[in-house]
Amino acid sequence: MITPKTPPSAFIWNTIEFLEQSALTQIRNTYQVPVFTVGPLHKIVTTCSTSFLEEDTSCISWLDKQAPKSVIYVSLGSLAKLDEKVATEMAWGIAMSNHLFLWVVRPGSVRGFEWIEFLPQGLVDEIKERGLIVKWAPQKLVLAHNAVGGFWTHCGWNSTMEGVSEGVPMLCQPFDVDQLLNARYLCDVWKMGFEVVVERGVILHAIKRVLVDKEGEGDSRKC
Repeated sequence: MITPKTPPSAFIWNTIEFLEQSALTQIRNTYQVPVFTVGPLHKIVTTCSTSFLEEDTSCISWLDKQAPKSVIYVSLGSLAKLDEKVATEMAWGIAMSNHLFLWVVRPGSVRGFEWIEFLPQGLVDEIKERGLIVKWAPQKLVLAHNAVGGFWTHCGWNSTMEGVSEGVPMLCQPFDVDQLLNARYLCDVWKMGFEVVVERGVILHAIKRVLVDKEGEGDSRKC
């Protein structure tokens, strides 16, 4: 729990009251001050972007052509760095699932590569007919789109709030800081996600569970 040096007059948090009721009650009881839950902020302040990257809005027209709940959206945020082996395993898992995908690969996010040069040519041929890879996406619009049936996320708080608000089941791949706790809440408390191990067979199974079996709607067991 946060312990301010100077007693606060109030707390203002970008969260939803019913999601964190127990923790919020504990904070109110401890500090005896008002706690204002003003989230999800992205639903209130719709003109403000949290990213410095240019959004590729062409992915929305691509989503418009897909069946409802048929696409897995993959985005690991604006800061995470991946090793080539991890990124390649992700790609093979996506390819082997045989499902449609929208994958955000941020320029420079795979160590040693400018963009998607880490993908073997055979793998590019395998996936190019079933998905779209972009450098950055308008995430709020993507998650609200009817074609998206699952969200593979790093569990940053903005992404968590955006996914929860749209009711999208999540595959959780946290990296550090608050992402680990957010993933635990998604999987064990809110029952909206699975922790995913980055191995192609595990990824294949996880995507199928979310898009086909729909277990992501109420089952938090690890994949």
